[in-house]
Amino acid sequence: MTDRIPVTVLSGSLGAGKTTLLNHLLSTAGDRDIAVLVNDMGDVNVDADLIAEESEVDVEGVTELSNGCICCELQDDLETAVVRLANERSFDALVVESSGISEPAPVARLFTTESRAAARYHVDALVTVVDTRQFLDAFAGDEAPTRRVDPDAIGGTDVADTERDRPLSDLLVEQIEVSNVVVCNKADLCTDAELEEAVGLVGALQPGAETIVTEFAAIDPDRILGVDLFDESEVGDLPGWKRALEEAQSESSDGTDGTGDDHGDDHHGHGHRHPDEVYGVTSFTYRRRRPFHPDRIAALLGDLPADVVRSKGTLWVAGVDQRQQVGQAGRSVRVEALGPWIASLPPVERDMLRSNRPGLDWDDDHGDRLTEYVAIGTGIDEDAIVDRLDDALVTDEEWDVFAGDGGRGGDSELPVPTEQGDAVALREP
Repeated sequence: MTDRIPVTVLSGSLGAGKTTLLNHLLSTAGDRDIAVLVNDMGDVNVDADLIAEESEVDVEGVTELSNGCICCELQDDLETAVVRLANERSFDALVVESSGISEPAPVARLFTTESRAAARYHVDALVTVVDTRQFLDAFAGDEAPTRRVDPDAIGGTDVADTERDRPLSDLLVEQIEVSNVVVCNKADLCTDAELEEAVGLVGALQPGAETIVTEFAAIDPDRILGVDLFDESEVGDLPGWKRALEEAQSESSDGTDGTGDDHGDDHHGHGHRHPDEVYGVTSFTYRRRRPFHPDRIAALLGDLPADVVRSKGTLWVAGVDQRQQVGQAGRSVRVEALGPWIASLPPVERDMLRSNRPGLDWDDDHGDRLTEYVAIGTGIDEDAIVDRLDDALVTDEEWDVFAGDGGRGGDSELPVPTEQGDAVALREP
C-alpha cells in the first residue's frame, strides 16, 4: 500500500483566525504541496472565497491556490470529495477546515473508520484556533459574549434551533477538549497575565494538547503539519474532565468509599487535581452513592460560581431512573438523560449487561447508581462547592419518600429529563 496522505483537521469559532492561518500556511509552506478543503456546509463557501482572494486566483467551483494547492466547496459528501481529490492529483498534505462542525472529531472519524477515505489518508493532528480574548471573555460571567453564527456556515435554515442557539462557551470547550494542538491567536489583544490564564485553561481542558500563542495566526508550518500527534485510540479520552475522572476512579479503587454517608477518607469522597498550579487552575472530582434531590441539584447547577469554567459528569438524581449527564461550560449548563441505570432494569437484562461489563463499578445495595462529577476552574473554592453538593443530596427521610412514591417523590414534574435522549437547559448565557 502506498503511504497515506496526512490530514490536519482545523477547527475554531467564527473569527478566531482559521482562514488567516490557512493563508499563512499556504504562503510559507515551501516545498510542501498542500490541499485545502473548506467545509462550510452551506450554499456559499465564504472561507473558500477568502482563501481564493488571498491567493489572487479564482476558478469556478474549484479554486487553484498560488502554491498549487486546491480548495473545494463541499456541497457533496465529504468522503466523496476527499477521495476525488486524492484521485485527481498528488499532494503532500491535506488540511480540512471544519467550519460548520462544532468540533474536529466528527471529521477525524471519516479518516479513521473503514472507509474509502481512510484507505487514502491518515489523521496527523486535530488543531483548534481560538480567539484568546474571546476565549477568556466567554467565561467572564454575565458579560460573556454570545456565539456569533453565520447561518450558511452551520447549514442554513435546516439546522435545528438547539444547534443554532448553542452557547459560545460550549463550542469553545468542545473544540479544545478533542484537540492535539490549540493555537491561542490574537495574543496582541491580551496582557501577559491573560495569556498565561488562557494557556492554563487550555491545559486544564485538554492536558495533552500543545498550546501555541500567536498573533495574526502566524505559525511555523512545522508546528502543525507532519507532527503525528493524533492517536485514534485516545481521541475519546482526551478531555481533562475524563482524565480527572479516571484518576478519581483509581483513587476510589484504592480505598475511597464515596458512599456519601461517612465519606470514607480525608478527601471526603472527592479527589483533587491540579492541572497547572502556576495559573491557578485546579479541578476536583465528586463521587457519591447517594442520589441528589432533583430540585436542589437543579438549583445548584443553575447557580455555579463563575470561576468554574468547565464541569461534566454523570448524576444520580432521585425520582428518575435515567442516568443524567451534566455538561457545563461557562454560564451554559445542560443535562441530558443517557439511559436507564443497569440496576433499574429487569433481572435478566440486568444480569446480562453486568456479565458483559466485568469492570463495572457495582455496589451491592445501589448497583451502578453513582454520581461522578468533575469541576475545573481558576481559584475555585472546592470545599464550598463540595458542601453545596452534599447539601443537595437527599436526606434519609427524603430517600424513603421518593422510594415509597413510585420513584417520583410526589413531584408531578422533574427539573431533569425523564426520557432517554431528552435534554434540558438549567442555565443559558
